[in-house]
Amino acid sequence: MNKKIVRYYEKGIKYVLALTAGTSILILFLIFFFLFREGAGVFAHVNILDFVFGKDWSPVSEPPVFGALPLIAGSMVVTFGAGMIAIPTGIGIAVFLAEMAPHSVREIAKAIIELLAGVPSVVYGFIGLTILAPLIKDIFNLPSALSAFTASVVLAVMALPTVVSISEDALNAVPQDFREASLALGATKWETTLRVVLPSARSGLIAASMLGLGRAIGETMAVLMVAGNATLIPHSIFDPVRTITADIAAEMGETVQGGLHYQALFGLGMVLFVITFFINLITDLVFAKTSSIKRGASL
Repeated sequence: MNKKIVRYYEKGIKYVLALTAGTSILILFLIFFFLFREGAGVFAHVNILDFVFGKDWSPVSEPPVFGALPLIAGSMVVTFGAGMIAIPTGIGIAVFLAEMAPHSVREIAKAIIELLAGVPSVVYGFIGLTILAPLIKDIFNLPSALSAFTASVVLAVMALPTVVSISEDALNAVPQDFREASLALGATKWETTLRVVLPSARSGLIAASMLGLGRAIGETMAVLMVAGNATLIPHSIFDPVRTITADIAAEMGETVQGGLHYQALFGLGMVLFVITFFINLITDLVFAKTSSIKRGASL
C-alpha cells in the first residue's frame, strides 16, 4: 500500500478516536449541565451547606426541609459495605479462575457469572426481600432485616460479575513469560500469583473495583426494596437507610415539574454525580502515585 495512503489512513483513525474521546467528554458535561439547570434553583431557597449537611429530609412539611446528609450517609454505607464484600471476593474468584481452575471448571464458572450479570435488579431485590432478609433477621436476631447490611449483601452479589469478569481479563493480560520466569527462579505457584501476577494486573484490578463500586452506588430498585427506606443517619450497619438513588426513584413521581421538591431531587442527582466523580478522581490519583513509585523503584 502507498505510504501516503497509509499516512492518511492513520490520521483518519487518529481523528476518529479523538472525536470519540471528545464526544464522551461532551456527553459528561451535558449530563452535569442538565442536572445543574434543573437542580440549581433549590439553592436559591436552601443554603448549599444546609442542603448537603442537613440532617432532616422532609419535602412535604411546611415549610419543606431538604437536608441530604441521611441520604448521602445511606448511599456511602451501602456502597462501601457492598465493596468490602464484592471486591475481595470477586478478585479472589478471578484469581482462582485465571490461575488455578481447570479449563472445564473455568468455562462453567464463567457462564454462571455472566448469567448473574443478566439478572434484572428487581429480581435481586425480590430475592433479597423474601429470602435473604428473613435469614439475616434470624441469624442476627434483629427486629427488622431491611437494613444497610441486607442492601450491601444484595448489591455485592450484583456487583460481583463485573468485578470477576474485569479482574479475570486483567489477570489473563499479564504475559505468560512473567509467570514462567518467576517459576524458573524457584517461586511457587502461589508466590508467583501473589508477587508477580497481581502487582502486574494492578491497574485492571483497580478498574474492576471502581466499576463494581459504580454498579453499587448507582443501583436503585434492589436498594429501594431491601434497605428499609428510613431517612435517618445510620449508626450501625443493621440500621435501615435510604440511598440517594432510591429517594429520587421513590419521590420523583410525586413532584411537580419545576417545583422546589423537583429541583431538590435534581440537586441530589448533582450530589451523587460529584461523589462519583471524586471517588474516581481519588482512585486515579492513588493509581498514578503507585505507578510512579513502581517506575522509580524499577529505575
